[in-house]
Amino acid sequence: MLITLPISELVPGMYVDSVTKQHEGVNSIKIKTSGLVRDKSIIKRLVAEGVLELLIDFAKGDAAIPGKYKPQSKLKTSNSQLKPEKAKLIITIEQEFSKASVSYEQNNRKLQSLYGDLTSGLTINMKVLDEIANEIVSSVFRNANAMSILTRIKDKHSYNWRHMINCAIFTAVFAKYLGYKQAVVQELAMGALLHDLGQAKLPQGIFSKPTKVTNNELLAIKKHVAQGLALVKGEKGVTPLMLDMIVNHHERLDGSGYPRGIEAEKLSRPARIMAIVDVYDAMTADRPHQEGDEPINALRYLLANKQLFDGELVQRFIKCLGVHPVGTIVKLTNERLALVLEGNVLNPIKPKIKLFYNAKHKHHITAKDIDLSEHTQELKILASVKPLDYQINLSRLLKEHLLA
Repeated sequence: MLITLPISELVPGMYVDSVTKQHEGVNSIKIKTSGLVRDKSIIKRLVAEGVLELLIDFAKGDAAIPGKYKPQSKLKTSNSQLKPEKAKLIITIEQEFSKASVSYEQNNRKLQSLYGDLTSGLTINMKVLDEIANEIVSSVFRNANAMSILTRIKDKHSYNWRHMINCAIFTAVFAKYLGYKQAVVQELAMGALLHDLGQAKLPQGIFSKPTKVTNNELLAIKKHVAQGLALVKGEKGVTPLMLDMIVNHHERLDGSGYPRGIEAEKLSRPARIMAIVDVYDAMTADRPHQEGDEPINALRYLLANKQLFDGELVQRFIKCLGVHPVGTIVKLTNERLALVLEGNVLNPIKPKIKLFYNAKHKHHITAKDIDLSEHTQELKILASVKPLDYQINLSRLLKEHLLA
């Protein structure tokens, strides 16, 4: 939501879309067209430069909309009584999960078939990919948590196509969080589906071996970028943005990436988003040669490597997913396990959870929903845990507790 505010109401956490008014006679202010207000020093500088009014995008910032600017319910008069307009329908995670889980598995099978066709030398079926991207984006806009939670289900034998669909989900969720319109989110999700497709044209034994790749194999793998570009170039519906994501998702800000070793100033925002999402899913997924790491460790890696990844986007990615992303199983201070259901942008370490297991006595308990951000709540998260450490089948757990 875009709202014009006087400079006196600007606070850290707000996202400035543009400056709309400033004192006459003051030179054009030398600030970015848009950006997050990180601290009060930025506000003081804006005041000193004569800024009077700004356009704030509350969809991109962390600050809440001031009460007086929140839209009021419009009232209609009927039979001398005032009736509020119909409220926007809210889709719960349980309502969306039922549809999303079916869609996720169907789309995985479609991608597996498409991947196999490409490996056999057939041409790419763009219609199938477009339908998959559309289903993902539609689900994310109804309830972003339902699709996100499914990315936590691991299967090392289907990593290649699960990585494609998971990256599309994470990209859609993140792009929606960043405030992109649905049509652009659809385009970004398509770019994510396509980004690693060139791997289908490489020797598949490299990806299925239980040991780490050799240097020679790594050189072969790097060719997947050129192969992916060749697969989609000239295909109807493939846009420059999608090509950018395919070509540059392995490039890094310091020029250490591949295939061209280009640096920060030449890397677009979609390419930077794709780089973050690609590494995050690769680190957290099970693969033939490694077990997936916990999300918090992957996020720490991204945060620690500011020379490689866009620091501002990484910070916002963490706020978007949460320190403990949805679908993660966490251990609490009362020796219970819980499933993370919904993140908390204002306080990422206090998400909404569903209690389901007694870790001390190792048995399931009656499920209970808890919001850790409530001021009366004393429970805290100690750490995330792997489902198999407690012999928990995550797929079955999700169906038991989330299918409406």
